[in-house]
Amino acid sequence: MAGQVAAVSRDETYTFSKTNRDSITLLAGLGVEGDVHAGETIRHQFRMTYEPGLPNLRQVHLMHEELFDELALKGFEVSAGQLGENITTREVDLLGLPTGALLHLGEQAVLEVTGLRNPCSKINDFRSGLLGEVFAMDPVSGEFTFKSGVMAVVRRGGIVRPGDPVQVEIPPLPHRALERV
Repeated sequence: MAGQVAAVSRDETYTFSKTNRDSITLLAGLGVEGDVHAGETIRHQFRMTYEPGLPNLRQVHLMHEELFDELALKGFEVSAGQLGENITTREVDLLGLPTGALLHLGEQAVLEVTGLRNPCSKINDFRSGLLGEVFAMDPVSGEFTFKSGVMAVVRRGGIVRPGDPVQVEIPPLPHRALERV
């Protein structure tokens, strides 16, 4: 699988949307330099109150740009960074990756996929009704499908820019399906 970085975003404060940038710097074991969610331990605002010492498995949030195309067909205008992601990709099946997949970005950076982003109700504050479009329940199995991207940790740092290639490295079998983190 090969794809491309469509956009990169970060923000120093807890805001729902993140500002698009010309580049971001990924720091091994920490996340996006200058981003509020960077750190070795949990930086998610809600989770810090009850799990402050746990490892940060949500250092980098990635989202597939194709989701924005899908949402536009349903009347929702959304663009890169607006749902809080750090890296927006194109032509990478993020939701189809197993846990532990490695994403090689640009010249040096490597991310390890840790799980699915768990969409929160703040999505409806951004666009009313949007939360119901970024996850769905299978009427047969009762399982939820989460569409709002994946979370990752930085294994090797580097600079990432829009237009950079994304190479996917699938881990050896057996694969573990993505779960919410």
